[in-house]
Amino acid sequence: MNVITLQREKEVKVILTLLFILGSLALNGQDDPFSYYYRIHFRDKGENIPGNYLSTDLLSERAINRRIKAGITVPDVIDIPVSREYINSIKSLGLTLHCTSKWMNTALFKSQQVFNTDLILSLPFVDEVLAVRMPSGKSNYIDKLDFTIDQNDPPPFDFHITMLKGNSLHSSGYNGKGILIAVLDGGFINADQIPSLANLHNRKGIIDTYDFVKNDSFVYSYNTHGTAVLSVLAGQIEGYIQGTAPGADFLLLRTEDTFSESAAEEDFWAAGAEFADSAGADIISSSLGYFNFDNPSLNYKYSDLDGNTIFVTRAADIAASKGILVVNSAGNERNKEWKHIIAPSDGDSVIAAGAVDGNRVIADFSSAGPSADRRIKPDNTALGVSVTIQTSVSEVQRGNGTSFSCPVLSGMTACLMQAVPDATNIEIINALHSSADRFLAPDSVYGYGIPDMVRTLVTLQNLHLKIPDTETIAGPNPTTGEIEVIFREPPEKIKIEIFTSSGVKIFNKNIDNYPGRSLRISALNNRQQGLYFLRLTTGTGSYLHKIIKLNR
Repeated sequence: MNVITLQREKEVKVILTLLFILGSLALNGQDDPFSYYYRIHFRDKGENIPGNYLSTDLLSERAINRRIKAGITVPDVIDIPVSREYINSIKSLGLTLHCTSKWMNTALFKSQQVFNTDLILSLPFVDEVLAVRMPSGKSNYIDKLDFTIDQNDPPPFDFHITMLKGNSLHSSGYNGKGILIAVLDGGFINADQIPSLANLHNRKGIIDTYDFVKNDSFVYSYNTHGTAVLSVLAGQIEGYIQGTAPGADFLLLRTEDTFSESAAEEDFWAAGAEFADSAGADIISSSLGYFNFDNPSLNYKYSDLDGNTIFVTRAADIAASKGILVVNSAGNERNKEWKHIIAPSDGDSVIAAGAVDGNRVIADFSSAGPSADRRIKPDNTALGVSVTIQTSVSEVQRGNGTSFSCPVLSGMTACLMQAVPDATNIEIINALHSSADRFLAPDSVYGYGIPDMVRTLVTLQNLHLKIPDTETIAGPNPTTGEIEVIFREPPEKIKIEIFTSSGVKIFNKNIDNYPGRSLRISALNNRQQGLYFLRLTTGTGSYLHKIIKLNR
């Protein structure tokens, strides 16, 4: 082979390499031709008023039911969309719409060149314009979704669950089934392929996906951070990884631009939260946070972390006001210059999740509170050191960060919601506080501490279950299948037996360390119509119930 041929081969290889790199950059969102993003605040909603809309025009049935449960008006004025007339007027100036926030009454517009914002401010319906993204150098915070891998002396694979006594909820059948969790993150590479999420995909537990950075439905790219978070929530490989809410359903929402750090990501987060609300999400799990940006003029100060100032925090609190339980990482800043919690974990109705290690000692990175207005932050802590995660198809690893203590807590709250469906988000927050190991002496590092999920469950059941006069009651009776048993006192250990009217035992189950005072039994779902006997044996005695089963 001659020198010319070798040179040509090298040139071809270089060209192919460059094409591959350029293709990868385009795939991962670095081909955005718009360099300037502007957040525009409107004075009102123009022609849009609540009387013009039915609740079903704006929200799913799930979302409406969640609000009714919490006693929330449906719809209220902030549910009304941003004025289309206002948006079209701004479009006519030459800007391109990226997204809106009905809650904040804002719109995010973009341009390929710097735009004269005085033209926008001259419009009578515009209140404020803020340039939230523009060409600038990269901040040191661009790597915030990076996490460390910890393989040294790891605790048991399910220790993040047993530390909170969450295994008692799981063993009692509370795994998050029926609960919808929105995961807001920066990307979900391999989340459609890793073995620990196979069961989630097989049962079609991912309800929807959307990328608010690219305005596209595809989210399985950009970063593995969201994949790791999802594996903490839903991962299942026997003996290797156990999710905190493996029975829950999920919305996977990309709101974080992993190639820059701009205040526009707060707008993406708000748009994702509104999507989650409209879809009927019960929980938002957000392992994200904001305080520093590529453009230092937009950086927040600690005094801004008062729960009422920062854009994304106000959006998070509005989400909570709609009945959504919002759980957010406290941040990994305590061993760095910033040290404090990050937005939106400063929200007064947001659970800020701190991180402890396997010895229940606060992690050196776990961001410190309090909020700027002196409220206790973080709210609660959970395992955030050596947490089992999966991001690649070939191995399970251990990750560090409040990014993982966040889904530990949000997943366990899904189990609580399943167990006590009438509990509101605020009741759950208060119960988590009161059940935690530092409730009587909270501080700015641990917050209220590590919650006890059994105690949390009992607290919620005491709020919503009527204490029976007898030791046990069972109903409905007659039933078409499922039976709920309510105990006057938590039984701790239960033996469940079901017999036919002729005395044949058709069901038998023993449960140790049973949490709470409510037990759901589904053993009659596929049985014939007829008379059955349910016998419950606890530490206080044996109780017999005559059950009539009817066909559906």
